[in-house]
Amino acid sequence: MTLFNLNDLHLFVQAVDSGSFTAAARHLGIPKSTVSKRVAELEARLGVRLIQRTSRSFALTELGREFFQHAQASIIEAEMAEGIVRRHLAEPAGSVRLTASVPTAQFTLTEHLPALAARYPKLRLSVQVTDRFVDIVQEGFDIALRSHRGPLPDSALVQRKLASHPFFILASPDYICAHGEPRRPEELAQHATIMTSLTEDQWRLYSRGDEVLVTLHSVMAADEPYVLMEMAMSGLGITCLPTSVCRKALADGRLVRVLPEWTAGSIETTILMPHRRGQLPAVRAVVDFLAERLWRLAITPPWRRDIP
Repeated sequence: MTLFNLNDLHLFVQAVDSGSFTAAARHLGIPKSTVSKRVAELEARLGVRLIQRTSRSFALTELGREFFQHAQASIIEAEMAEGIVRRHLAEPAGSVRLTASVPTAQFTLTEHLPALAARYPKLRLSVQVTDRFVDIVQEGFDIALRSHRGPLPDSALVQRKLASHPFFILASPDYICAHGEPRRPEELAQHATIMTSLTEDQWRLYSRGDEVLVTLHSVMAADEPYVLMEMAMSGLGITCLPTSVCRKALADGRLVRVLPEWTAGSIETTILMPHRRGQLPAVRAVVDFLAERLWRLAITPPWRRDIP
């Protein structure tokens, strides 16, 4: 079996594309004799004539035309393969601007930033944390990290879903010891609950295709998940939080699941990007890193300690 020298194929393709050995040598910056000699050696290994050349003509033989098509394709594939490796080895560098809401930054993003910095030391990430609506195109952001319960509106932005976090029903061990544990959703009405608003008095719960709407007795409310979690850990009542917020409290036993077969829906974490910026190597590196980390966390049971 003949093993081709890829350089010889490259010189042959370049000679055909250029129309002569002289033009190919000029384009490549090498002597004409080198091009001619290497093509001749290629023909000798194959045992066929690929190019008919005289002092006045340069033309492919019939077999040479067919061979040229495959040789050209081989060179293109080799260049693509090399490009994949080069892109993989290229270290992302430069600035990336990211915006996120306070809860999303606090519970979903912040813990991963040291690992991101360690992986890409030449990358500079600027994070703006705000609960106001941010127009990422007009304000010049590369990435928006959004957590949302309903679908995001259609837009020209590129959307990439990172993870889904179910809402668990939670209480502190002290609360369970003092007040007992509800065994059915309807029994939640007999317990103190901590809600996102004092006007909220119902949870819609789901379990294996079943759905139930339960009426609750709210004793305190807060519109910020960290406050809800702190109040629940202090034993004030039962609350409902996504796993992105409560996983560490579950892992170290400060909170326990109530009605573990039931959830109160889920919240999605999605990255938004202007299309052109999503193609930049530094932006892609941040997006791929967050997708990897958040996916791994999403599939790790919340009662286990966080992955390293």
